[in-house]
Amino acid sequence: RWFTHFYVVSVLWNGFLLICLLRAEFLSGSLPSWVEHVHRALGRDPQIAGFYPQTDCERISALLVLLLLWLHSCRRLAECLWTSVFSDSVIHIVQYCFGLAYYIAVGSTVLCQVPTNVRNGKRLSVQICWYHVVGVLMYIWASLHQHRCLVVLANLRKSKSGKVVSLSHSVPFGGWFERVSCPHYFAELLIYVSMAVTLGFHNVTWWCVVIYVLSNQALAAVLCHEFYQKNFSSYPKHRKAFIPFVF
Repeated sequence: RWFTHFYVVSVLWNGFLLICLLRAEFLSGSLPSWVEHVHRALGRDPQIAGFYPQTDCERISALLVLLLLWLHSCRRLAECLWTSVFSDSVIHIVQYCFGLAYYIAVGSTVLCQVPTNVRNGKRLSVQICWYHVVGVLMYIWASLHQHRCLVVLANLRKSKSGKVVSLSHSVPFGGWFERVSCPHYFAELLIYVSMAVTLGFHNVTWWCVVIYVLSNQALAAVLCHEFYQKNFSSYPKHRKAFIPFVF
C-alpha cells in the first residue's frame, strides 16, 4: 500500500513536467531553467546546435513518452486506491525514499532529452512515425494485461460479492499467470520497453532505465516465485518466474 505514495508523487510531478513541455512546444513558454542546469551538469552545452535531436518526430517522441509515463502513473494510482487489496506489510525506509526519488527522476530523464530551446523559432508539427504507433499499441496491450493481472490478484482476497474476506496469499490462475508467477512484473517491463520503442529505439538513456526496470522486476519476481514454491506444495511446476518459457 505504500506504493500509493509513489504514484501520487509521480502523477503530480510528471503532470507538472508534461504541462511544462506542452507549453514549451505549443505555446510561448520555455522549459524550467533547472533543465539547462542539468544539461550543463551532464557536460552538455545546450547552445551547441544539432547536439540534441531536433526533428519533429523526435520531439513528438519525448512528448508522447512523458504522456505515457503520466498515464501509467494515473492508472497505477487508481488501481492502488480502488482495485488492489493490500496486506499489512511494511516497506523499508531506504526502499521508500529510493522509490520516491525514482519516480521524480524518471520523468525528469525524459524532459532532459529535450533541448531547453525546444521551439527555436519553429512551430512543432505533429508528425507521427511508425515507431510511435508500434510503441503506443504495445503500451496499451501491456497495460491492459497488467491491469487484468492485478484484478486476478485482488479477487483472490474477495468474495464473489466483492467484499474483502482475506489478506492471506493464494495461488493465482488464469491469463498470463498460467505461464509465469509474476506476469504483472513482466507487463511492467513491457510498458517501459514500449516507451523505448516510442522514442525510436535509439535513446540510450531510456534503455538504461529499461535495464534498471528489468533487474528490479526480475529480482522481485524471483523472490515471489520462491515464496509460492515454498508455501504451496502443489504450485504448478511449469511456471517460470518472470518471462514466459524463458526465466
